[in-house]
Amino acid sequence: MNFLYTVASFLLALGVLIVVHEFGHYLMARLCNVKVLRFSVGFGRPLLLRRLGRDETEWVVAAIPFGGYVKMLDEREAPVAAEDLPRAFNRQSVGRRFLIVLAGPLFNFLFAIAVYAGLYLHGMPEARPVLAEPPAQTVAGGAGLRAGDTVRAVDGEAITTWQELRWRVLQAALQQEALRIEVLSATGSVSGHVLDLRSFRSEDVESDAMERIGLRLFRPPLDPVFGRVVTGSAAERAGLRSGDRVLEAGGRPVRTWEDLVRLVREHPGRVLALKVEREAAVRSVEVLPDAIDEAGQRIGRIGAAPLIPPSHADRILVQVSYGAGESLAKAVAKTWDISVFSLKMLGRMLLGEVSWKHLSGPVTIADYAGQSAQMGWLAYATFLALISISLGVLNLLPIPLLDGGHLMYYALETIKGSPVSERAIELGQRVGLTLLLVMMAFAFYNDLNRLFSG
Repeated sequence: MNFLYTVASFLLALGVLIVVHEFGHYLMARLCNVKVLRFSVGFGRPLLLRRLGRDETEWVVAAIPFGGYVKMLDEREAPVAAEDLPRAFNRQSVGRRFLIVLAGPLFNFLFAIAVYAGLYLHGMPEARPVLAEPPAQTVAGGAGLRAGDTVRAVDGEAITTWQELRWRVLQAALQQEALRIEVLSATGSVSGHVLDLRSFRSEDVESDAMERIGLRLFRPPLDPVFGRVVTGSAAERAGLRSGDRVLEAGGRPVRTWEDLVRLVREHPGRVLALKVEREAAVRSVEVLPDAIDEAGQRIGRIGAAPLIPPSHADRILVQVSYGAGESLAKAVAKTWDISVFSLKMLGRMLLGEVSWKHLSGPVTIADYAGQSAQMGWLAYATFLALISISLGVLNLLPIPLLDGGHLMYYALETIKGSPVSERAIELGQRVGLTLLLVMMAFAFYNDLNRLFSG
């Protein structure tokens, strides 16, 4: 059931993002009076086909869902009737062709902006930027940060959520910069600290960087009571339910949720015997934690979240919402920041400063799709926005076969005053295909490595 849920969430995400991207090409082509022959979601044999509109454009859902395309009238692909020549793609000015190709990635960014703006306008519960005690040997510990400190500003910019803090720290870590952090202590005093990340290794940016830096989210002690059990998880397979209170695990008493988490982590792939109180009755349950890899260490996980009382929620969560104008401005800024960060990470990969293991393929993306969908529509919408940005950035890379490669050709055509030769395009396509295959090979290898290592 969990596998089917993951596949369905992944296919829905693919369908939405492909339609968004290709609709950008389609709409701009229509605005430029170019005849569109086919709008296809997927490749290969058509499963559904409808002809609509004055041009009888074919709207297709095809068998292979990994992509899509908009086929336009083009003399290079087939003979064109004399009356349709002005509407052929190859007869358009270089400026129009540039806009038609650019519109696909542009719509990916616009989609992300619309999603983020909607989320900001709707309001989202987010964690307050309250710190747990940082280990003494970490950068945060050396900076003098303490448990209960609430981060108020980073480099003079106000911080209201843990996610905002994490984003600023990740950016600084990638650039190996020092951050000025202003905090409000648990006693009510305000102080400034310098988080020196100039010696932080770039390859550690995506491998639990906040933990390595020593910045941990404060969590008040919680009772070992299940608030939510993830569908298809080890906890659900064992028959555990929301409201269950764990009394013992592995023969040891469990007094807090952290006690339970610690014992589960110590039992990757090994049966853990629990004593659970449910509806005033005590029963024995055996759970087999899934074994996963975390920063090179094998740990157990059962897929459950604690019950958070309203008093705790008020202490650690804040409802973030903005007006229409501010929501749009923040959405644009967030989309821009993520796009730039993605390009910087890719640049560091090419320079060998960041490991290629951070490149993800369809298996990992499908897993994230399923996890975010299980967490609710807010998390799933955020996932869609993030993947849409990644798709937009990827397609703008100057690699032949991608939109960015075509844009590169059109830019060269503008400079030299004539189209790039067919021979150059053919060579470029071979190089582009090789680069894409190498990237896909790395992505699939990383997917399989994650899959078999848990």
